[in-house]
Amino acid sequence: MLFVYYPKCSTCRKAKKWLEEKNIDFEGRDIIEDNPTYEELKEWYEKSGLSLNRFFNTSGMKYRELNLKDKRPEMSEDEQLKLLATDGMLVKRPVIVKDDLVLTGFKVKEWEENLL
Repeated sequence: MLFVYYPKCSTCRKAKKWLEEKNIDFEGRDIIEDNPTYEELKEWYEKSGLSLNRFFNTSGMKYRELNLKDKRPEMSEDEQLKLLATDGMLVKRPVIVKDDLVLTGFKVKEWEENLL
């Protein structure tokens, strides 16, 4: 299982602690040092069944700086995925990728239902 996170993010730290407490094996990946590629994001998005919005860190400074709230509705899915691949700070984190499961953000109930 892949756990993509930002080490300075308090939510990511809580999620990592939760995984460790539940003895769930994972491979950690720092989203700043190793941002997901366009190909990975496209695959994750397609297999997740989630809206593309769930992949964006809509509360992040970078998202606001780029005025993406107004720009994204005019962008194609492909353009949005390419944009996500340019900067890990735009990606909603943490991201869990396991077999056919992709989770974005840390919601305990959702993680319990899918990972335990």
